[in-house]
Amino acid sequence: MGLLGINLTLMIGPAIAVPAPPMIIEALQSVEVTHSDEGRSGFQIIFQAGRSGQADMVDYALLRSPLLKPCNRVILLVTFGAMPRVLMDGIITHQQLSPGGEPGTSIFTVTGEDVSVMMDMEEKSVEHPAQDETIIAAKIISSYAKFGLIPDIRPPPVIDPPIPIERVPVQQDTDLQYLTELAQRYAYVFYVTPGPVPAMNTAYWGPPKHLDVPQRALSFNFGSMTNVRSVNFQNNALSPTTVSGKVQDRSTNSSQSVQNIASMRPPLSSQPALLTQSCVRKKLFRAEAGLNTMQAMARAQAMTDASTNAVTAEGELDSVRYGDILQSRGLVGLRGVGYNYDGIYYVKSVTHKIKRGEYVQQFSLTREGVGAISPAVIP
Repeated sequence: MGLLGINLTLMIGPAIAVPAPPMIIEALQSVEVTHSDEGRSGFQIIFQAGRSGQADMVDYALLRSPLLKPCNRVILLVTFGAMPRVLMDGIITHQQLSPGGEPGTSIFTVTGEDVSVMMDMEEKSVEHPAQDETIIAAKIISSYAKFGLIPDIRPPPVIDPPIPIERVPVQQDTDLQYLTELAQRYAYVFYVTPGPVPAMNTAYWGPPKHLDVPQRALSFNFGSMTNVRSVNFQNNALSPTTVSGKVQDRSTNSSQSVQNIASMRPPLSSQPALLTQSCVRKKLFRAEAGLNTMQAMARAQAMTDASTNAVTAEGELDSVRYGDILQSRGLVGLRGVGYNYDGIYYVKSVTHKIKRGEYVQQFSLTREGVGAISPAVIP
C-alpha cells in the first residue's frame, strides 16, 4: 500500500510475523496507530470483506484466514523513500465484523495493542527481596525476551535498596501494572517503543525524555516549508502544583518536613507557569507508611513534576510534506505561530491515520509554560 513515495508494509503471523499475502493487502482499507507516553499504544486495521466463488459460501475469506486471528502478532512498517520505520509491533486483541447489504460494503476490523499487552495478562503475587526499582524493572523486562524487548532503564533520583529484615517489595499486580506503579513514584513513565528493526522493541522505564535532540520541526504558516495543517493551544493555569507536608521517617522515627517549589525537569519554555504565574495550586503531602525522608521528598517532587505541563498543543501534520514519522515521547520544535507558543515541545502522543492516497499524523504536545527558549528550532 503506497502513496506519493510513502509505502506501508503489513507483516502478520501467529508467532513470527511475515509479509501479508496479496489477498489481505488488497482488502486493506485503512490503518490507525496511536502512540502515547501513558498506557499502551494501539492499532486498528480496517479491511473490506467480501465473498466471491464457492469457497466463500461458508464464510468470508478474511475470517477464514488464520493470519487475522486474535493473539497473532502484527508489525507495521512505513517507508519514506528508502528509509523503513517500524510504526507498530503489536498483538491482535479484538475483531469486529459489520456485514453489508450490498456487495463490497462488508467491513472487517482488527484491533490490537503493542506487545506490552502480553505483560498485562497475568496477575501475580511475587516478592522482590533486596531489589530496588531499577533491578525489579530489569528483571521483569528480561522475562519477555521472546517479544524482542530491549530494556532501557534510567535510575530514579533516590535509590533505596530494601533491607530484607526491614521490608520486602511485594508485587500484587500484572507485570505491566507493577512497572507503571514503580515508575509513577518518581513521575517516570514506562512504555514499549517498536523498532529499531522489525520484531525488536525498546522497553523504556525512566523520566520523560526532555534532553533528546529535537526531531525535524513542525512548521505552520511558513510558506513552502509548511507541514502542519492545523494547530491549537491551551494554557491551563490550574495545572502547576507545589507540594508540602510532613513524613514520619521510618529510620529515625522523627517527623520531617517535605516541601518543593519548582520542577526538576529540564525546562522547555522561557516562562514556566510554576515560576511566573501568581496563582499556583498547593497540595498537602500525604505519605504512605514506611518511607524515609529522602523517599518522601522524591515522591513529593514527582507530584510537582507531573503537574507542570500547563501548555498543550494539538494539531494535524501532513506526513508527505513532513517526510518522516513524528515520534511520540520525544522532543520536537514548532515554528510559525509566534514567540509565546513557538519553540521546543515534548511529544505526548501521535495518532497515525493511513489510507490509500492519504497519511496524516494527529499530535499532542506539552510543555511547562509559554515563551521559546531559543530564537530558532532545528528545521
